[in-house]
Amino acid sequence: MQRSTSMPGQLSPRSEASAQPARSPQQDGVRSLFKPFAVLKSLLSPVLLVLLGIGLGAALVGGKGVSAQTTATPPQLNLNFIAEVAQRVGPAVVRIDSERTVSVPGAFPEEFFSDPFFRDFFGQVIPPIPRQRRQQGTGSGFIISPDGQIITNAHVVEGSDKVTVTLKDTRSFDGKVIGTDPVTDIAVVKIEAQNLPTVKLGRSELLEPGQWAIAIGNPLGLDNTVTAGIISALGRSSGEIRVPDKRVSFIQTDAAINPGNSGGPLLNAQGEVIGVNTAIIQGAQGLGFAIPIETAQRVANQLIARGKVDHPYLGIRMLTLTPDLKERLNQDPNSRIFVTVDQGVLIGEVIQGSPAERAGLRAGDIILAINGRAVTTADQVQQEVERTEVGSTLELEIERAGRRQKIRAVTGSFPASGRS
Repeated sequence: MQRSTSMPGQLSPRSEASAQPARSPQQDGVRSLFKPFAVLKSLLSPVLLVLLGIGLGAALVGGKGVSAQTTATPPQLNLNFIAEVAQRVGPAVVRIDSERTVSVPGAFPEEFFSDPFFRDFFGQVIPPIPRQRRQQGTGSGFIISPDGQIITNAHVVEGSDKVTVTLKDTRSFDGKVIGTDPVTDIAVVKIEAQNLPTVKLGRSELLEPGQWAIAIGNPLGLDNTVTAGIISALGRSSGEIRVPDKRVSFIQTDAAINPGNSGGPLLNAQGEVIGVNTAIIQGAQGLGFAIPIETAQRVANQLIARGKVDHPYLGIRMLTLTPDLKERLNQDPNSRIFVTVDQGVLIGEVIQGSPAERAGLRAGDIILAINGRAVTTADQVQQEVERTEVGSTLELEIERAGRRQKIRAVTGSFPASGRS
């Protein structure tokens, strides 16, 4: 009888066989058939892993998901709206250099050298006295038509002998001044060119304080400068910003505006021109002013069509009536005016020969309404007159000596050197 040679705790071949499920001859055949493939699998596994790694790398580099070309292409610039506006509008903003001859008063009057004493001192050779000099200035402007019509400020080009317009692409052209309007400080310059980039005009009447404002120009000779801020206020009168000779209701902005920005565009967040940058208050910080684009466009159209602008006017000097002014007038024993209303516009002077004088208006009259619209400030009266055309009839409701009445006045053309 044969003994088992297995050690204690080990299964004998018989025991091992009995511990496993019984296999049929067919199963043994299948196992023996796949046994060479199992060995081959164990040998090829490292190779397959290497090939798989190479394949994945190739897919990442050259596959449809991320291509080699995409990796080499610079990433798209993440531009904010101010940069986008500057890129789109910048090519239509120009630099305007002007030159003019100005008279220089002599240090001494001409009679000074006619005196015998000084003739003996200088002899017959009288030192030359310069009477004129060349004055140069720089401003900005923006192109409104592909054939080279440009809006700028009147003070940038007024009285110039030579005007040079330089585009952002560095091309320069001789500029011709089509016309200037000192009353609104608007001018139109023309250059001979075609297919020029142009700006898009917006509507300043839709603005509200707090909205974004972008200025582009050439301040202090620094070309293509972009500044940004907000609309600080609307409807600033010419008197408030210390330019009483202008008839404009200004836009106030805190976008930086400096000498050289004059004539450049003030833009909204969509890149539309809403104003023409024009004025800064000396010594102020963060205050700039622009002419509303509706005013600039209206004036520019007249300059292009006729070379001049006719401004309607009445010919009065006026004051906004306040409780303090009412009290002072009524308590002044020398005053010939007694005010019975709390609001309105007091006529302080009627210009001789003006439409107001012809209509019968008098100093001391208080304007309460124009064409049915109530007015409480001098600026409102000016705006109501400015809305009309020369020769229009205005119906004024006034108070005179405690009695209300209506007077019709026909507007005249504002004299170029006359009073406002």
